Amino acid sequence: MHSLEEFYKSKFNWVPDNIRNELGHFNVFPLMPFVGEKAKPVAPGEGVGPAFEIPYKWEHLDRIQGGFFCIFNQNFFHQFGDLTQYSVFQPNGAHMFELTDEQVDKVKAIYERMTEEINSDYIHKYDVLRNLVFELLHFAMKITPVSQLGQQQINAAQRISTLFLELLERQFPIDENHPVIQLRTASDFAHQLNVHVNHLNRAVKATAQKTTTQIIAERVLQEAKVLLRYSNWNVAEIAYALRFNEVTHFNSFFKKYTGGSPSKFRKTLL
Repeated sequence: MHSLEEFYKSKFNWVPDNIRNELGHFNVFPLMPFVGEKAKPVAPGEGVGPAFEIPYKWEHLDRIQGGFFCIFNQNFFHQFGDLTQYSVFQPNGAHMFELTDEQVDKVKAIYERMTEEINSDYIHKYDVLRNLVFELLHFAMKITPVSQLGQQQINAAQRISTLFLELLERQFPIDENHPVIQLRTASDFAHQLNVHVNHLNRAVKATAQKTTTQIIAERVLQEAKVLLRYSNWNVAEIAYALRFNEVTHFNSFFKKYTGGSPSKFRKTLL
């Protein structure tokens, strides 16, 4: 799996200027223009491929002559639902869906609405886009055979990984009624789950393709951005809420992942 920055660099040799300052990211593209080293996003092309794939991963098929795709990260759906509950985002879930001609037309229409919406000036367009993504997800899962859904058994590593993610998510959002996170390190989570930390790390890495520490850091960073944007807490209060022993540690953490300080990030939002 690649980060959004790696995706943009590999596909277009450029990265949106504000990608690090966004709480979430979404974009939609036509498939046809992505040919050649200097390809850039342009207006949608005609046609759509006879398949629908989730999550994003690219395997070229000569018979697919055109189509659309969208990219987004989990932060785009902050407080709008838990994507991990859907089978299409689970390791043993169905990720590729063959479409009939009638289904192609329905999926194409959703992508065309996405393209129209993202290019509009509507102030709440990203809420509309979230709804359209969910429309795609549910469309895909509805066409999955019931027998296939019944065969998707969760193994031990996936159970541990799921429990870890649930524990992590339960700590948020941070507010006056829930002011400090309790679990901050892989060892904290392993102790809570009554497993050895090495066992937890192996399970998470096998199912999420990321380390436990990476996932915790990403979620803490997401919450830090939310607090900097929406709360009136100062940087020291936010650092304390996220279990940083010193404000300097929080500043270093934030700069490592965003390239700037928490104070600078907050100023860019004013």
